[in-house]
Amino acid sequence: QVQLVESGGGLVQAGGSLRLSCAASGRTFSSYAMGWFRQAPGKEREFVARISWSGGSTYYADSVKGRFTISRDNAKNTVYLQMNSLKPEDTAVYYCARRSVVTNMYDYWGQGTQVTVSS
Repeated sequence: QVQLVESGGGLVQAGGSLRLSCAASGRTFSSYAMGWFRQAPGKEREFVARISWSGGSTYYADSVKGRFTISRDNAKNTVYLQMNSLKPEDTAVYYCARRSVVTNMYDYWGQGTQVTVSS
């Protein structure tokens, strides 16, 4: 069973930075693409960023492009989300997820970490 545990969330002022981490259990972490998603109150969960199994390819939502950076350390079974120039509209619960190599759907999810950006 795969477990994903996010950390690093918190309260930050607009313009500030946070780095989220997602630690994964299991020995096959390096075989899977990983993604970050977020859900703001009253809104649907939305895609934020994705990174390929090797880290060689990354994809971002337009809303975070140029401000957020996704990365991974396969030796540590960890994926990161560096968030800079944070805006109040970035306030949400952030989730990491593993992407299935069979379906390309995200099949395992963490419990989420709260990010609050004050104006």
